[in-house]
Parts: sequence; C-alpha cells; structure tokens
Amino acid sequence: MTLNAIPDDRQLALAPLDEKVDHVRGSPAGSLIIEYGDYECPYSRQAFHAIELVGQKLGGNVRFAFRHFPLAGIHPHALAAAAAAEAAARQGRFWDMHELLFHRQQALEDSDLLGYAARLGLDLAAFDRDRAGVAVAERIRRDVDGGRASGQVLGTPTLFIDGVVHRGGYDPPALLAALAP
Repeated sequence: MTLNAIPDDRQLALAPLDEKVDHVRGSPAGSLIIEYGDYECPYSRQAFHAIELVGQKLGGNVRFAFRHFPLAGIHPHALAAAAAAEAAARQGRFWDMHELLFHRQQALEDSDLLGYAARLGLDLAAFDRDRAGVAVAERIRRDVDGGRASGQVLGTPTLFIDGVVHRGGYDPPALLAALAP
C-alpha cells in the first residue's frame, strides 16, 4: 500500500454509494467492494487484477465501485490519468479507460492518454476539453474529499467491503476470504 497520510483518532463514515455519481459495475445482489485507487500506484494495479479475478471466480456475483484517490505528490501522472478516466466517463467509456490505464500503467504521459482516447473511439476534442474542465476536477475532488473524510483512506489502494474498511491483503485468496459469508 502506498501511504499518503497519517491516521488521526477520528472514525468517520464512508460516503454511501451513489448510483448516479459513482462508477459501479457488477451484480447489485453481490457484496460491494469500493476501492479508492490511483492509476499510477503499483499496488492499486495489483488490487485491480485481484478484483478482476475475484469477479470471475464468483461468476460476477460481486459489485465493484472505483473512487479516485490520486497521490499526485508521489505519482506525477495520477491526477492526469484520473482526469482521463473521468473524461472518458462523460462519453460512457469509464470502465474501458479504467482498464486501459491499469494495463498500461507505465505509459501515462499526455500523448498516451490521448492515444487511449483515440483507441476507444472517443471524441478527442470533447475528451481534451472535459479532462481539463471544472466538472472533471470536481468529480475527482469529490472522491478524494470523501476518502479523507472517512478517516480510513490513508493511501492506495484502500478497499471497503460492504462498507467496512478491509485492512487485509488484496490478493485473490484474501479478498475471497473477506467476501465469504
């Protein structure tokens, strides 16, 4: 886990899932994993792969939400990558961009992000305008502020399983054990 802050004594609540704002996929009947992640964080990439495997293993009977927590102080491309994901979301392609960013984590320069948008068939002018826009910045800020307000998001990845912070491993066996009834 990449750490960003020192925990304090407050125990605050996790912002509830908002279907109209959060990026969510999977069965509503399944357990919910919420990840606060950073596209440049190697540990977030490991969690991404583990969550994919767990979803396959459980036959899609898990629900997953991703919230941005770019650690710009140590990952110089994290904020731009989050903005690219949100700009893609404005064209209905968040999950496609999300996967590309984690699969190509070593290539997050501006030209790479534009290339990913082109590969996804996005309107490039809108993509550029959106990723530099206020709405995208506010959307990312919403996630970061919510993570900080929880008192639990100290670095990336931070996972919550059914609303409870998961401090165990984020490898498939650990996640499967945490999701077991």
